[in-house]
Parts: sequence; structure tokens; C-alpha cells
Amino acid sequence: MKLVTGMSDRLPLAGVLRLGRPSDIWFKPALSVVAAVAPPNLALLALGRLDLAMYTMAGSLCVLYAHNRPYAARARALAWVALGMLGGLATALVAASLTDSAVILVTVGAVLAAAQKALCDATRIGPPGNVVLTFISSAALFTPQTPDRIPGHLALAAGAAAWAWLVGMAPGLLRPHGPERRATSSALNAAAAYVETVGAGETNEGDTGEDRARAHATAAVQAARHALLSARRPSRTRAALERLVVRAEVALAAPADADPEPLRTWARQVRGNRPVPEVDDLTGITSIGTEPASPHGPLRHRLSPLAPLAVRTALGCALAGYASLALGIGRPYWALVTAASLYQANLTLTWGRGVQRVVGNVLGVLLFAALAPLAHTGEAALVLCCLALNFGAEALIARNYWLGSVCVTPMALLITEFAGFQEPGRLITERVVDTLVGALVGLVAAVAVPDRRWQRVVRTGRTGPRTLAATGRSKGPRPDRRTGDTTEGVRP
Repeated sequence: MKLVTGMSDRLPLAGVLRLGRPSDIWFKPALSVVAAVAPPNLALLALGRLDLAMYTMAGSLCVLYAHNRPYAARARALAWVALGMLGGLATALVAASLTDSAVILVTVGAVLAAAQKALCDATRIGPPGNVVLTFISSAALFTPQTPDRIPGHLALAAGAAAWAWLVGMAPGLLRPHGPERRATSSALNAAAAYVETVGAGETNEGDTGEDRARAHATAAVQAARHALLSARRPSRTRAALERLVVRAEVALAAPADADPEPLRTWARQVRGNRPVPEVDDLTGITSIGTEPASPHGPLRHRLSPLAPLAVRTALGCALAGYASLALGIGRPYWALVTAASLYQANLTLTWGRGVQRVVGNVLGVLLFAALAPLAHTGEAALVLCCLALNFGAEALIARNYWLGSVCVTPMALLITEFAGFQEPGRLITERVVDTLVGALVGLVAAVAVPDRRWQRVVRTGRTGPRTLAATGRSKGPRPDRRTGDTTEGVRP
């Protein structure tokens, strides 16, 4: 009985499907992905070559990354994402052109998934992490290919990625300091909420409202510091924002002496393009500084501790793909991608992601069944349905992963029909089976290859909020609200 109780405490169901608050910029990634996907797909539709849309989609989906980063950092991040996507796609296309062995292709896909997971975690690229890259490369592995067509397909992906880069950077023309302003505003509001909580004297046994407010405020302040450091280029606006973040830090360190009203007023004033309010420097308080935003050392040093995670990902993806093949499923990459999407900072988060993935995919195939008759009325309807689902996925996924998956699943199924309409019943059956296989085998791999290092980091991070407010430094990576990944990215 104790064993069952212990497992239920570690692998809970309550709260896994609970919806969170929508991001305050939920519409930005949702509109960006539509702007990045629509022109290439509509151009292919006009040319009668919608069968090539998989390659343009590969490049277009790069726009999903780095929406909360300052534009200087966003430009670099999007460029690296595009290079990573092209590298994975090229590897998959070459492998697909050289062999028809499904076992070999699954093995290649598992190795690619492990490399993509390790690189995304080491570079802390943030949501959606490795999942999109793995989806692209795994699907390409099982698409018929010949060597002479590879350069053209890569050129399509590169062109769409360049367009996605422009879409991702376009808002900077109107609001060049938008991400830093939003991060500073969030830090000020969170600090004000903590000050109010302390003033109200809210205390309970165990996890108090004061502790929760402090943890939220310290995370918001750290995100603001990271955003300002990522901006790199000194400016009057950045200097003013730095002083406001220091004010938020001081409020966290001495909440009894702080007034929440000025904090909230400053938070409102920094939004938009209005002048940033000027506040006096605080004597004895160190400014945020100008050191690089990610002083994590050489990439090889950041990759070496991730070896257990890479092994777990490779093992889980390979076994999931092999199990799908043994069941006679025609698209084992669905099981592979499901396994790759599960792995988070610890077993509890991995379990939660598995539950979310299964629930979202099952509801998603039901949505696909409802949309299929409309999508099959013509190629234009198919493209429009995919665009609507792209928007819905990005608009909803920040509230909970399963809710976004309800749109991602039918979108992935419709993408397979760009080369020709297929029988909906067979697609639905294969997707459900592959999801269940991938989730089950992926969880088995997570238990078989534990990552003790990340578990220690997460435990340490949970005990560090009070230290963070005083020093401005976190004790460890904070699991991302959308993915559970331990990352310093600031996307909600």
C-alpha cells in the first residue's frame, strides 16, 4: 500500500490537465506562425506543387522560437534554429535516399532526436525546444527521396526559414525594446504582488501564499535581468529599465519597506512605446551590468552533463519506433516523436507530459475526424484548415500542453495529406496507436535511464527563491511553464 501511495504522490494526475492563464502575448506567436506559413504554402498551391509543402513547413516553423527574447538575441537564436533545422533535415533526406530499411531509418531518427534534445537543452533555446526539430527530421526520414532532389528540397526549406526569420524580427521595427519592456513590467507587477502579500500577512502551514508570491516574483525578476542582458547594446531605454528592475529587486529584499503602488504605476508606464519613467539610482546597488547573457562556458562543457538525457531520448525513441514497426504501423515516426516530446527535468514532469500528450492527441484525432470532410473539399480548404490549426495551437498551448496538442494533432495529420488525400479512419487509428506506444515506451525508458543530475538541480531550484531575491541569481534552472524543460528562456 505504501508503494502504491508513493508512486501516486510522484506521478499525480490531479493538476496535470489544469489550464493556466494565457500568455499576455499569446497572439504574437499565433499570428507569426500564420504569417510565416501562409505565403510559401499559398505559392505552392498556386503552382500546383502542394506536395512540396512539407519542406517549406520545415523552414516556416522556425518562427515558433524566441518570441520573448530581445531582438538582438532573437536574431541570433532564429538563425541558429534555422541552421539546426536544415542540418537535421539534410541528414534525414540523405538517409532516406540511401536506404529503405525502416529499422535503420528509425535508428537514425532516434540518434537525431537525442542530438536535438541535448543541443536544445544545452543552448537553452526555450520552447518549443527539440520537438519541432524532431518532428521535421523524423517525417523526412519516411518520405520517399532520391539524391538528385535533395538540394531543391533543402533550398525550399532554407527560403522558408529566411522568410520566418524576417517575420520573427518584423515587430522590432515598431517596438525595438518590446521584449525588455514586457519583462520589466512583469517583474515590477510580480514584486508589487509580493509586497502586498507580505503586507496582508497571508500565512499558512507549509506552502504559504507569501512563498508562492515570492517564488513568482523572483522568477520574473530573473527573466527581466536575462532579457536586459540579452539586449547587449547599451541605450538610454535599457539603462532606465535596468534601474526599474533594481527597484523590483530591492522590493523583494525588503518588502516591509516597499510601496506596491509605484511599482504598479511603473509597470503600466513601461508597456508600449511611451517614455520609460526615470527613477533615481539606488546608492550601493549594483546595476545589471553588460556581461554576456549566457555565460555557460563552451558548448562541449554544457553537453557533457546531458549524456544521460541523450541516452534516454535515443533509447526511448528507438524502442518506440521499433514497437510501432512490430505492430505494422506505416508511420513509426509518430511514435518516435511522441517519445521525444516526453522527456523533461524529472520523472514527475515526464509523466505529466505523457498524460498531456495522450489526452491532447486523442481529442485531436476527434477534431481531425470532424475537419477531414471540409479539408477534403479541395487543396485550398486543406491549406486554410492547416493555417487555422497553426493559429489555434500557438494560441492555446501556453495554457496547457494538452490543449495545444488538440490543434497540433489534426494539423500534423493534414500535413501528411499535402501529397494526396488519404483515408481518415486509417490515419486516426495509426495516430492513436503510435501515441500510446510512444508514451508507454518513452516512460519506460525514462524509468530505466534516470537523470540524477537534473533531479538534484530541480530540487535545489525549488529551495532557492529567497536567495534569488537577495542576489539576483537563481540556484538552478526553472522548469518552463509550457514545456517543463529546465531552461532560462523567458517565453511563458
